[in-house]
Order: sequence, then C-alpha cells, then structure tokens
Amino acid sequence: MNSENDLQIAGDILEVPHLLQPPREHPATVAEFVGLARAIAADRDQWAHLVRYDATTRWYHRLRTGPGYEVWLLSWVPGQGSGSHGHGRSSGVLTVLEGTLTERTERGTRALAAGAQRVFAPGYAHEVVNDTLEPAVSLHVYHPGLTEMPMHTAQHCEARPVTA
Repeated sequence: MNSENDLQIAGDILEVPHLLQPPREHPATVAEFVGLARAIAADRDQWAHLVRYDATTRWYHRLRTGPGYEVWLLSWVPGQGSGSHGHGRSSGVLTVLEGTLTERTERGTRALAAGAQRVFAPGYAHEVVNDTLEPAVSLHVYHPGLTEMPMHTAQHCEARPVTA
C-alpha cells in the first residue's frame, strides 16, 4: 500500500540531467565559499610555497579572484594582530591553515587552531591575533571583494572567554 509520503525514484537519478543543476565555475553561496576555502586549504601545493613571514608587518598575498570575490593568504608571526576591524559590505570566510590564531569579538575570545573556520556577515567586527610562540597562516575569502576595512575601538572586541 502506498501512502502520500512513500515517494520513490525509479532508475538512476543521474540519467535525468534536467533535474541536476550544472556545476558552477565560481562560488555564489556561503556554502560554496566555505567549500572553496576548504579545497584551497587541503591543497598545500597551491599556497605553501607562497607564504612569507615578515617581523615588521603582517604579510599578505592575493591568491585568487573571481566574479565578486577574492581569496587572500596571510601569515602571522608571534605577536602580530589585525587590530579591531570590520569588513565594510563584505562577507567572509576565515580559515586557519597553520598554527593557532585568537579571534576577539564583543561576544568573547576564541582560539582558532589549524582547520578552524569562521564565517561572517557584513558588519561583523573582530580582532585576529597570533598570541602563540609559533607562526600561523590563514586564508580569507571575501564576497564581494574587500574594498574597506574600517578600524574600530578596542571596546568592540573586548576579551571575554567564549563558552562552548
């Protein structure tokens, strides 16, 4: 006996091409930007040879651009930080590739170890710092591309522990 909730597809769904969405050349959704960051992170050959460390200033390199987005690679020697800032009208995905970074927001402080990702919307303010004794590397995807990075007062990113 069939019920209204008993839906079955007969045959191979992959043989019904009109039901499948064509693959996109460039990401367009939050999930796709997260996926892009994960794919780049997993392919060390794509980025590891580019990393440089500079004791006087944070080092950064634009790794890739696409329609409406850009991907940046950053290195952080111990003690380097971004200062409290926003990202203008851009959303973003921050992925730690190596080492550990500390993110401070008005909601608290969180350690981000290699593999950790943070997704943020426009208006999100934070400070990112390498407060360990080892260098760190991170990947940043911005959509739309980053055109401004307004600095904020430290009050926006007060250090309070985040409970899990």
